[in-house]
Amino acid sequence: MASGKVMIFMGDGYGKSAAALGIAMKRASENDRVVIIQFLKGKGITESEFTKRLEPEIKIFRFEKSKIDYMDRSPEEKEEAVVNIRNGLSFARKVLGTGQCNLLILDEVLEVVNKGIITVDDLRELVESSIDTDIIITGSEMNVEVCEFADRISEIGNMQFGKF
Repeated sequence: MASGKVMIFMGDGYGKSAAALGIAMKRASENDRVVIIQFLKGKGITESEFTKRLEPEIKIFRFEKSKIDYMDRSPEEKEEAVVNIRNGLSFARKVLGTGQCNLLILDEVLEVVNKGIITVDDLRELVESSIDTDIIITGSEMNVEVCEFADRISEIGNMQFGKF
């Protein structure tokens, strides 16, 4: 990768996606274009008038929208999810290849790797296809091999301070 940076938000705490969205908002306010692709998020960020107003600076995509946890799905449902997730990855490659954004957020893609839907090599190949786009990756469990191509890793843990 030429000049784009890779940042990872990982851990068992709440706020990884929120941290990535905060950076997206900051970058959009600086006239950068942001693409967010959500994986295994169920409903994710719902399509609404608000999210439509974020465009064209921030565009949000979900290719897999089931509310059922991936591991609880039937084999047929898992197969359909894998196809949709791979379509999301192909779209990410297209976004990087055409320079459609300055920041690409792959929300929960670490879970896709951890569940064996894609390999670390698939993710590495995607990241390395970026010329100058920054990439943010989120997910709960870190794969040590993914750390090798990250410029920065932030761990977000659970701390109990009362009801949020």
